[in-house]
Amino acid sequence: MDDQHDSQQPTPRRGKVLDALVRAERKVFTRPAPKSAKAQVKFLLTRAKGSTKALAERLGVSRRTVERYRAGKLTTPQKRLQAALVEETESEWQPQVRAQARERASTSSGMMVEVTAYFGFTCTGSSDDGRIRTITTPISPTYAKQILELQEAGATEEDLHPIVAEAITESYFTEWGTRADGLRADFTHVQAIEFLF
Repeated sequence: MDDQHDSQQPTPRRGKVLDALVRAERKVFTRPAPKSAKAQVKFLLTRAKGSTKALAERLGVSRRTVERYRAGKLTTPQKRLQAALVEETESEWQPQVRAQARERASTSSGMMVEVTAYFGFTCTGSSDDGRIRTITTPISPTYAKQILELQEAGATEEDLHPIVAEAITESYFTEWGTRADGLRADFTHVQAIEFLF
Protein backbone atom coordinates (compact mmCIF):
# COMPACT_ATOMS: atom_id res chain seq x y z
CA MET A 1 0.00 0.00 0.00
CA ASP A 2 1.34 3.45 -0.90
CA ASP A 3 2.22 5.62 2.12
CA GLN A 4 0.21 8.47 0.68
CA HIS A 5 -2.93 6.40 1.23
CA ASP A 6 -2.28 5.46 4.89
CA SER A 7 -5.40 5.25 7.00
CA GLN A 8 -5.91 8.64 8.57
CA GLN A 9 -7.94 9.76 11.52
CA PRO A 10 -10.75 12.13 10.57
CA THR A 11 -10.45 15.64 11.94
CA PRO A 12 -12.78 15.93 14.96
CA ARG A 13 -15.95 17.99 14.35
CA ARG A 14 -16.54 20.99 16.51
CA GLY A 15 -19.85 22.77 16.83
CA LYS A 16 -20.68 26.08 15.18
CA VAL A 17 -19.82 28.21 18.24
CA LEU A 18 -16.45 26.48 18.74
CA ASP A 19 -15.67 26.74 15.01
CA ALA A 20 -16.51 30.45 15.10
CA LEU A 21 -14.12 31.02 18.02
CA VAL A 22 -11.33 29.22 16.13
CA ARG A 23 -12.01 31.30 12.98
CA ALA A 24 -11.96 34.52 15.04
CA GLU A 25 -8.53 33.62 16.44
CA ARG A 26 -7.19 32.86 12.97
CA LYS A 27 -8.36 36.24 11.66
CA VAL A 28 -5.86 37.98 13.95
CA PHE A 29 -2.80 36.34 12.32
CA THR A 30 -0.30 38.96 11.21
CA ARG A 31 1.32 36.64 8.65
CA PRO A 32 -0.20 33.84 6.60
CA ALA A 33 0.34 30.29 7.85
CA PRO A 34 2.40 27.92 5.66
CA LYS A 35 0.38 26.66 2.69
CA SER A 36 2.34 23.81 1.05
CA ALA A 37 2.36 20.35 2.61
CA LYS A 38 6.18 20.44 2.83
CA ALA A 39 6.18 23.81 4.63
CA GLN A 40 3.39 22.69 6.96
CA VAL A 41 5.22 19.47 7.87
CA LYS A 42 8.49 21.36 8.47
CA PHE A 43 6.68 23.87 10.70
CA LEU A 44 4.84 21.16 12.64
CA LEU A 45 8.08 19.24 13.11
CA THR A 46 9.66 22.30 14.75
CA ARG A 47 6.65 22.46 17.10
CA ALA A 48 7.02 18.70 17.80
CA LYS A 49 10.72 19.23 18.62
CA GLY A 50 11.73 17.28 15.50
CA SER A 51 9.85 14.10 16.44
CA THR A 52 8.50 12.50 13.27
CA LYS A 53 6.84 9.86 15.46
CA ALA A 54 4.87 12.43 17.47
CA LEU A 55 3.82 14.32 14.34
CA ALA A 56 2.84 11.11 12.53
CA GLU A 57 0.59 10.11 15.46
CA ARG A 58 -0.95 13.56 15.56
CA LEU A 59 -1.71 13.47 11.83
CA GLY A 60 -2.74 9.81 11.77
CA VAL A 61 -0.10 8.76 9.21
CA SER A 62 3.14 6.77 9.26
CA ARG A 63 6.53 8.25 10.15
CA ARG A 64 7.67 7.44 6.62
CA THR A 65 4.86 9.58 5.19
CA VAL A 66 5.92 12.51 7.38
CA GLU A 67 9.55 12.05 6.26
CA ARG A 68 8.53 11.94 2.59
CA TYR A 69 6.55 15.18 2.88
CA ARG A 70 9.42 16.86 4.74
CA ALA A 71 11.83 15.83 1.96
CA GLY A 72 9.40 17.00 -0.73
CA LYS A 73 9.04 13.50 -2.22
CA LEU A 74 5.28 13.69 -1.64
CA THR A 75 3.54 16.98 -2.38
CA THR A 76 -0.20 16.40 -2.73
CA PRO A 77 -1.87 14.96 0.38
CA GLN A 78 -5.26 13.28 0.37
CA LYS A 79 -8.17 15.41 1.57
CA ARG A 80 -8.09 14.08 5.16
CA LEU A 81 -4.36 14.61 5.54
CA GLN A 82 -4.57 18.04 3.89
CA ALA A 83 -7.34 19.04 6.33
CA ALA A 84 -5.29 17.72 9.28
CA LEU A 85 -2.18 19.63 8.10
CA VAL A 86 -4.13 22.88 7.77
CA GLU A 87 -5.88 22.40 11.13
CA GLU A 88 -2.71 21.49 13.02
CA THR A 89 -0.63 24.23 11.38
CA GLU A 90 -3.18 26.96 12.04
CA SER A 91 -3.75 25.78 15.61
CA GLU A 92 -0.02 26.17 16.31
CA TRP A 93 0.59 29.31 14.22
CA GLN A 94 1.44 32.60 15.98
CA PRO A 95 0.53 31.62 19.56
CA GLN A 96 1.58 35.00 20.99
CA VAL A 97 -0.61 36.92 18.54
CA ARG A 98 -3.59 34.73 19.45
CA ALA A 99 -2.85 35.04 23.18
CA GLN A 100 -2.69 38.85 22.93
CA ALA A 101 -6.02 38.99 21.09
CA ARG A 102 -7.64 36.72 23.68
CA GLU A 103 -6.20 38.83 26.51
CA ARG A 104 -7.52 42.08 24.97
CA ALA A 105 -10.97 40.53 24.48
CA SER A 106 -11.02 39.28 28.08
CA THR A 107 -9.87 42.50 29.72
CA SER A 108 -10.72 45.54 27.64
CA SER A 109 -12.24 45.26 24.17
CA GLY A 110 -14.63 42.32 24.44
CA MET A 111 -15.80 40.72 21.19
CA MET A 112 -18.41 41.24 18.52
CA VAL A 113 -20.79 38.42 17.67
CA GLU A 114 -23.03 38.01 14.66
CA VAL A 115 -25.44 35.12 14.99
CA THR A 116 -28.43 33.75 13.14
CA ALA A 117 -30.33 31.41 15.42
CA TYR A 118 -33.68 30.68 16.99
CA PHE A 119 -34.11 32.90 20.04
CA GLY A 120 -36.74 32.06 22.65
CA PHE A 121 -37.54 34.14 25.71
CA THR A 122 -38.67 33.91 29.30
CA CYS A 123 -39.70 37.10 31.03
CA THR A 124 -42.09 38.51 33.58
CA GLY A 125 -44.77 40.27 31.59
CA SER A 126 -45.05 39.91 27.84
CA SER A 127 -42.36 39.38 25.27
CA ASP A 128 -42.03 38.57 21.59
CA ASP A 129 -42.53 34.97 20.63
CA GLY A 130 -39.39 33.06 19.85
CA ARG A 131 -38.18 33.16 16.26
CA ILE A 132 -35.14 33.04 14.00
CA ARG A 133 -33.20 36.30 14.32
CA THR A 134 -29.91 37.64 13.00
CA ILE A 135 -28.22 39.70 15.68
CA THR A 136 -24.95 41.61 15.65
CA THR A 137 -23.89 42.92 19.05
CA PRO A 138 -20.82 43.49 21.22
CA ILE A 139 -20.03 41.08 24.04
CA SER A 140 -18.55 42.58 27.20
CA PRO A 141 -15.02 41.61 28.30
CA THR A 142 -16.53 39.76 31.28
CA TYR A 143 -18.52 37.44 29.02
CA ALA A 144 -15.69 37.21 26.48
CA LYS A 145 -13.41 36.00 29.27
CA GLN A 146 -15.93 33.37 30.40
CA ILE A 147 -16.47 32.12 26.82
CA LEU A 148 -12.72 31.92 26.09
CA GLU A 149 -11.97 30.21 29.42
CA LEU A 150 -14.68 27.62 28.74
CA GLN A 151 -13.26 27.03 25.26
CA GLU A 152 -9.75 26.52 26.69
CA ALA A 153 -11.11 24.13 29.31
CA GLY A 154 -12.53 21.91 26.57
CA ALA A 155 -16.17 22.96 26.84
CA THR A 156 -18.69 21.43 24.49
CA GLU A 157 -21.02 23.33 22.20
CA GLU A 158 -23.83 22.74 24.70
CA ASP A 159 -21.68 24.21 27.50
CA LEU A 160 -21.12 27.41 25.50
CA HIS A 161 -24.70 28.08 24.34
CA PRO A 162 -26.02 29.38 27.71
CA ILE A 163 -23.14 31.80 28.28
CA VAL A 164 -23.25 33.12 24.70
CA ALA A 165 -27.04 33.54 25.03
CA GLU A 166 -26.56 35.38 28.34
CA ALA A 167 -23.96 37.69 26.75
CA ILE A 168 -26.28 38.46 23.83
CA THR A 169 -29.21 39.02 26.20
CA GLU A 170 -27.19 41.51 28.23
CA SER A 171 -25.96 43.60 25.32
CA TYR A 172 -28.78 43.31 22.78
CA PHE A 173 -32.06 42.56 24.52
CA THR A 174 -31.63 44.29 27.90
CA GLU A 175 -29.10 46.91 26.69
CA TRP A 176 -26.75 46.36 29.65
CA GLY A 177 -29.59 46.19 32.17
CA THR A 178 -31.39 49.39 31.11
CA ARG A 179 -34.58 47.67 29.89
CA ALA A 180 -36.53 44.38 29.89
CA ASP A 181 -35.66 43.56 33.49
CA GLY A 182 -35.73 39.81 34.10
CA LEU A 183 -35.62 38.85 30.42
CA ARG A 184 -33.73 35.70 29.59
CA ALA A 185 -33.04 34.59 26.03
CA ASP A 186 -31.98 31.14 24.92
CA PHE A 187 -30.77 30.34 21.48
CA THR A 188 -30.91 27.07 19.62
CA HIS A 189 -30.72 25.91 16.01
CA VAL A 190 -27.69 28.09 15.31
CA GLN A 191 -27.57 28.61 11.55
CA ALA A 192 -24.49 30.86 11.45
CA ILE A 193 -22.24 32.54 13.98
CA GLU A 194 -19.09 34.66 13.77
CA PHE A 195 -17.00 36.27 16.48
CA LEU A 196 -14.59 39.13 15.99
CA PHE A 197 -11.84 40.03 18.44
